[in-house]
Amino acid sequence: MELTLAHYLILGAILFALGVFGIFFNRRNIISLLMSIELMLLAVNMNFVAFSVWHPDANGMPDAAGQIFVFFILTVAAAEAAIGLAILVLLFRKIHSINVDDVARLKG
Repeated sequence: MELTLAHYLILGAILFALGVFGIFFNRRNIISLLMSIELMLLAVNMNFVAFSVWHPDANGMPDAAGQIFVFFILTVAAAEAAIGLAILVLLFRKIHSINVDDVARLKG
């Protein structure tokens, strides 16, 4: 069996849907929200790479534009994870919880 572009797109759609469901069904834990966002970004990255490989440029080489987008998305995702986890550590030190509902206690 040969893997086609449709296989990669279906897998990307499933991963993206899992990320969306993770955000909507588990709004209590900040770590699970960050993981769901990362899962959605990785699904988009997989689609970019699949399109760049399956739709080559005029010379027959894989199109580099999709892979360049993946590089920028991974950079933004790494920064988001670092800043998000730093905020999470500070939040845990302040209120001793990582529950999203407990963040409302910080209103002054």
